[in-house]
Amino acid sequence: MAETEKKTNGSAKAPTGKVLQVERHDYPDLAPENAPLNQSMTGFDPIYTDIVDYIIRCTHKIWDERDIGLIYTHYTHNCVLYGTTGTIYNREDVVRDTIQRLVSFPERRGMGTQVIWGGDDEAGFYTSHLVTGSGRHSQNGHLGKATGKPFVSRTIADCMIYANKIYREWVVADTTAILQQLGVSVDGYATRLARAAHERGQVSLDIGENRLMIGQYPPAEAPDLSVASTDTERLVVRMLHDVFNRKMFGRIAELYAPNCQYHGPLMAELYGQAAVIHQSLGLVGSLPDAVFEVQHVCSNPCDEGGEKVAVRWVMEGHHLGYGILEMLGDPTGKRVQVMGISHFHVRNGRIVDEWRNYDQMSMLAQVRLAQMADSPAAEVAPLSPPIAPAAPAPEDHG
Repeated sequence: MAETEKKTNGSAKAPTGKVLQVERHDYPDLAPENAPLNQSMTGFDPIYTDIVDYIIRCTHKIWDERDIGLIYTHYTHNCVLYGTTGTIYNREDVVRDTIQRLVSFPERRGMGTQVIWGGDDEAGFYTSHLVTGSGRHSQNGHLGKATGKPFVSRTIADCMIYANKIYREWVVADTTAILQQLGVSVDGYATRLARAAHERGQVSLDIGENRLMIGQYPPAEAPDLSVASTDTERLVVRMLHDVFNRKMFGRIAELYAPNCQYHGPLMAELYGQAAVIHQSLGLVGSLPDAVFEVQHVCSNPCDEGGEKVAVRWVMEGHHLGYGILEMLGDPTGKRVQVMGISHFHVRNGRIVDEWRNYDQMSMLAQVRLAQMADSPAAEVAPLSPPIAPAAPAPEDHG
C-alpha cells in the first residue's frame, strides 16, 4: 500500500513549525521518510508534514511515479478544474486526461519550482504551485504522431484543498511553448480545439462592456484591495492595476529592481526593467481595451529573503491591436480572455523576479471559435490527426 493511502489522522494536531520551502532543496530532501509535522494537518494523510509537502509529494506520486489512482483519494468526486482551454467538472475526467498526457509523454518529469500558499486545515488551504516540466514527445497521442523532440515548459496550478482533497483548481499551462518546441502547428492545434467546441455548440460570448471604464470616466484610480491581506500583497495588486488598467507602465521602473529577471511565456528569460515594460506593453497592445482583474492573492516569507507573492488574474478584452501576441495575426476584433497566474519575489520593496504564465494558443483558439461562428461554411479543413480532446488535458494539476 502506498504511504499516501494510509489511514487519515483526523484528530492529531502538532505545534506549528517552519513550513517546507521548495526552491533550494533536492527532491529527496522535500519528501523524507518519517519527518515530523511542521503544521496542523487534521484530516490529511499522516505522511504529509505540511501543505507544501502535500502538494509536492502527491504531485510527484501521481505524475512521476505514475500512481494516477491517488487522484481518487486526493480529489473530490465533483472537483472542478479550470484550464486555459476549458473546464473539467469531475474526478473521472481528471484521471482520464492525466493518463492521456502520460501516454504522449512517458519520459516527462514535473519539477516543483516553488509553492506559495495560504490558509489552514480548518478553513482550507490554497496553494499556488509553479512546475517546470520537461520530457520528450516519444509516443503518439493527443498531440498527434510522436516527433521524438524534447520540450520544457512552465505550468502554475492553483488548488483549493480541504481534508486531503483538492476540490477546485486553476491550471495555467504554457501549451504554446510545448507545441512550438515539438514543431506542431499552434494554429492547427488551436483550430482543432475550436472546431471541437464549435461542434459541441459552444459559442464565443462577447459581453461588450467590460467595466474597465464607466461611461466616459477614466479607469479607477485605486484597485479593489479586499483580495490582499498584507502590505506586500497590496503593493503588488496596486502595481498590476496601475500597469494594466491605468496604462502607467512607468510604475514598472519604480517597483521592479534594475537587475530584475522576468520568466515569461514561451520560456522567455529576460532581464531588466525595460524587458518587463516591453512584455507588459506588448500584451496590452494586442488587447488595448482589456480589463485586468485580480482573482486571488497569497504570500509567504521566503528563505532567500523578502516575500513570494502569487496572483491569479484574468484579463479580458478584444483583439484590436498589435503587440506580443503575434500569432493572433492582424487585429480581428474578437473577444479574448486571458487566464494568467504570476509569482513575484519582492525584496526590500522591489520586485526582483516575476514568473508570468499564460497560454497564447488558448487565445488563438478563442479567436478561431468566434470566426467559425461568423462563417461556419468557411471553416479550415481538418488537420491531421482529425480528433481533438473532448476536454482540456491538464498539465501538472496539483
